[in-house]
Amino acid sequence: MLDGRKVTKMSHTVVVEFPCAEGKGAQFLDALRAALPDTRDFEGCELVETYTHQDDPDKIVLWEKWAAKPNQEAYLNWRAETGMLDLLGPFLAGAPSFIHLDHHADV
Repeated sequence: MLDGRKVTKMSHTVVVEFPCAEGKGAQFLDALRAALPDTRDFEGCELVETYTHQDDPDKIVLWEKWAAKPNQEAYLNWRAETGMLDLLGPFLAGAPSFIHLDHHADV
């Protein structure tokens, strides 16, 4: 208990940034439109939101919520096994970055 508030386990939050090649952001979004329904149906996926950087339309960001980190790790393994990561590769200027966040309910 913290200041009268019950602290419970939070979802696992991940921010994924995809640096698309110049002019490829819109095509990458089209690929995500086709792929993300399966992501949202994957065990443990609670939320996936897609954003475009306001100053760089070729920088795509996913805001993900998972029941637990192992769910997100299993999902990434599944995507690698099914070849999805290889399909997205031609759109990218570099490797995606994954930021795993810890929530601080006491702040």
